Amino acid sequence: MADDVQGLVVGSQAVFSKAVTAEDILKFAEVSGDNNPLHSDATYAARTRFKQPIAHGMFGAGIISAALGTKLAPTSVVIYMAQNLQFRGPVMAGDTLTATCTVTKVDAERNRLSLDTVVTKQDGTEVIRGDAMVMVEALG
Repeated sequence: MADDVQGLVVGSQAVFSKAVTAEDILKFAEVSGDNNPLHSDATYAARTRFKQPIAHGMFGAGIISAALGTKLAPTSVVIYMAQNLQFRGPVMAGDTLTATCTVTKVDAERNRLSLDTVVTKQDGTEVIRGDAMVMVEALG
Protein backbone atom coordinates (compact mmCIF):
# COMPACT_ATOMS: atom_id res chain seq x y z
CA MET A 1 0.00 0.00 0.00
CA ALA A 2 1.34 3.43 -0.97
CA ASP A 3 2.25 5.93 1.71
CA ASP A 4 1.58 8.99 -0.42
CA VAL A 5 -1.32 10.80 -2.05
CA GLN A 6 -0.43 12.51 -5.33
CA GLY A 7 3.22 12.54 -4.21
CA LEU A 8 2.44 14.09 -0.81
CA VAL A 9 3.86 12.33 2.26
CA VAL A 10 4.01 12.98 6.00
CA GLY A 11 6.04 16.16 6.38
CA SER A 12 5.05 17.70 3.03
CA GLN A 13 4.19 21.37 3.42
CA ALA A 14 2.18 24.10 1.76
CA VAL A 15 2.97 27.74 2.58
CA PHE A 16 1.06 30.86 1.55
CA SER A 17 1.58 34.48 2.65
CA LYS A 18 -0.56 37.58 2.33
CA ALA A 19 -0.21 41.16 3.52
CA VAL A 20 -3.41 42.37 5.21
CA THR A 21 -4.77 45.79 4.28
CA ALA A 22 -7.60 47.84 5.77
CA GLU A 23 -9.33 47.47 2.40
CA ASP A 24 -9.07 43.65 2.67
CA ILE A 25 -10.79 43.77 6.07
CA LEU A 26 -13.61 45.97 4.72
CA LYS A 27 -14.03 43.73 1.65
CA PHE A 28 -14.23 40.65 3.87
CA ALA A 29 -16.92 42.33 5.97
CA GLU A 30 -18.87 43.12 2.82
CA VAL A 31 -18.55 39.63 1.32
CA SER A 32 -19.23 37.75 4.56
CA GLY A 33 -21.89 40.09 5.93
CA ASP A 34 -20.01 40.29 9.25
CA ASN A 35 -20.23 44.03 9.89
CA ASN A 36 -19.19 43.89 13.54
CA PRO A 37 -17.78 47.38 14.23
CA LEU A 38 -14.68 45.81 15.77
CA HIS A 39 -13.57 45.22 12.17
CA SER A 40 -14.58 48.49 10.51
CA ASP A 41 -15.11 51.30 13.02
CA ALA A 42 -11.85 52.79 14.34
CA THR A 43 -13.66 54.81 17.03
CA TYR A 44 -15.44 51.73 18.33
CA ALA A 45 -12.31 49.54 18.10
CA ALA A 46 -10.27 52.17 20.00
CA ARG A 47 -12.44 51.43 23.07
CA THR A 48 -11.60 47.71 22.96
CA ARG A 49 -8.57 45.79 24.18
CA PHE A 50 -7.23 45.88 20.59
CA LYS A 51 -7.23 49.72 20.30
CA GLN A 52 -7.78 49.48 16.53
CA PRO A 53 -9.85 47.48 14.02
CA ILE A 54 -8.86 43.84 13.71
CA ALA A 55 -9.32 41.40 10.84
CA HIS A 56 -12.04 38.78 11.07
CA GLY A 57 -10.79 35.45 12.42
CA MET A 58 -12.09 33.74 9.31
CA PHE A 59 -10.01 36.09 7.16
CA GLY A 60 -6.95 34.48 8.73
CA ALA A 61 -8.48 31.05 8.23
CA GLY A 62 -8.86 31.95 4.57
CA ILE A 63 -5.07 32.11 4.35
CA ILE A 64 -5.03 28.42 5.35
CA SER A 65 -7.58 27.71 2.63
CA ALA A 66 -5.39 29.52 0.08
CA ALA A 67 -2.36 27.45 1.09
CA LEU A 68 -4.29 24.20 0.78
CA GLY A 69 -6.09 25.16 -2.42
CA THR A 70 -3.19 26.68 -4.34
CA LYS A 71 0.10 25.41 -2.88
CA LEU A 72 -0.42 21.91 -1.47
CA ALA A 73 -0.92 20.09 -4.77
CA PRO A 74 -1.15 22.67 -7.57
CA THR A 75 -1.59 20.07 -10.30
CA SER A 76 -4.33 18.20 -8.40
CA VAL A 77 -7.79 18.93 -7.05
CA VAL A 78 -7.74 19.63 -3.30
CA ILE A 79 -11.11 19.31 -1.55
CA TYR A 80 -11.32 20.85 1.92
CA MET A 81 -13.19 18.41 4.18
CA ALA A 82 -12.62 19.57 7.76
CA GLN A 83 -10.87 22.27 9.77
CA ASN A 84 -10.49 22.88 13.51
CA LEU A 85 -9.26 26.31 14.56
CA GLN A 86 -7.98 28.06 17.66
CA PHE A 87 -7.73 31.84 17.34
CA ARG A 88 -4.71 32.86 19.39
CA GLY A 89 -4.10 36.53 18.61
CA PRO A 90 -5.40 39.54 16.71
CA VAL A 91 -4.54 40.48 13.14
CA MET A 92 -4.49 44.13 12.07
CA ALA A 93 -4.06 45.96 8.79
CA GLY A 94 -0.34 46.07 8.07
CA ASP A 95 0.32 42.53 9.28
CA THR A 96 1.58 39.88 6.90
CA LEU A 97 0.11 36.44 7.52
CA THR A 98 1.77 33.16 6.60
CA ALA A 99 -0.10 29.86 6.67
CA THR A 100 2.02 26.74 6.99
CA CYS A 101 0.18 23.46 6.46
CA THR A 102 2.11 20.27 7.22
CA VAL A 103 0.91 16.77 6.34
CA THR A 104 0.67 14.67 9.52
CA LYS A 105 -1.15 11.59 8.23
CA VAL A 106 -1.70 9.98 4.83
CA ASP A 107 -4.70 7.79 3.99
CA ALA A 108 -3.71 6.67 0.49
CA GLU A 109 -6.67 4.31 0.17
CA ARG A 110 -9.12 7.23 0.49
CA ASN A 111 -6.84 9.93 -1.00
CA ARG A 112 -7.03 11.90 2.25
CA LEU A 113 -4.46 13.90 4.16
CA SER A 114 -4.52 15.19 7.72
CA LEU A 115 -2.58 18.38 8.28
CA ASP A 116 -1.33 20.64 11.06
CA THR A 117 -2.29 24.22 10.18
CA VAL A 118 -0.60 27.30 11.64
CA VAL A 119 -0.93 30.99 10.75
CA THR A 120 1.76 33.37 11.95
CA LYS A 121 2.35 37.11 11.64
CA GLN A 122 5.51 38.67 10.23
CA ASP A 123 7.19 38.61 13.66
CA GLY A 124 6.51 34.89 14.11
CA THR A 125 3.56 35.37 16.49
CA GLU A 126 1.09 32.51 16.10
CA VAL A 127 -2.42 33.84 15.47
CA ILE A 128 -4.25 30.64 14.43
CA ARG A 129 -3.53 26.98 15.12
CA GLY A 130 -5.53 23.98 14.04
CA ASP A 131 -5.75 20.83 12.01
CA ALA A 132 -7.40 20.01 8.72
CA MET A 133 -8.37 17.13 6.49
CA VAL A 134 -8.39 17.30 2.71
CA MET A 135 -9.01 14.94 -0.16
CA VAL A 136 -6.56 15.14 -3.05
CA GLU A 137 -7.48 13.82 -6.49
CA ALA A 138 -5.73 13.87 -9.82
CA LEU A 139 -6.85 16.67 -12.10
CA GLY A 140 -9.04 14.98 -14.69
